[in-house]
Amino acid sequence: QVQLVESGGGSVQAGGSLRLSCAVFGYISSTDCMGWFRQAPGKEREGVANINSDGSTRYADTVKGRFTISQDNAKNILYLQMNSLKPEDTAMYYCAVQTRLPRLCLLRTADVGYYGQGTQVTVSS
Repeated sequence: QVQLVESGGGSVQAGGSLRLSCAVFGYISSTDCMGWFRQAPGKEREGVANINSDGSTRYADTVKGRFTISQDNAKNILYLQMNSLKPEDTAMYYCAVQTRLPRLCLLRTADVGYYGQGTQVTVSS
């Protein structure tokens, strides 16, 4: 069983920064794709960024150039550095393991096998 535990969320003003962390417990295949998804009130959950087993990354257009995903394989931790935050980034952020079609590593909720419990990010104007 896989358990994902997020931390690092909070409230910041527009233009500020936050770094989210996700501690991974349990077995993760070396080919699995890991990522961050978010869901704002009244909206569908969407992909933010993910990272493939070869280190390649993919970002949603809305966060390109502002967010950076990375991982510490030795410590089994996934990070999301968020800079130049905007009010529209306000959402619950979820760490995820994409177990379906991991080698493609597309930002699709349909490919997610596991989510964490989420961490709230609130950006005020």
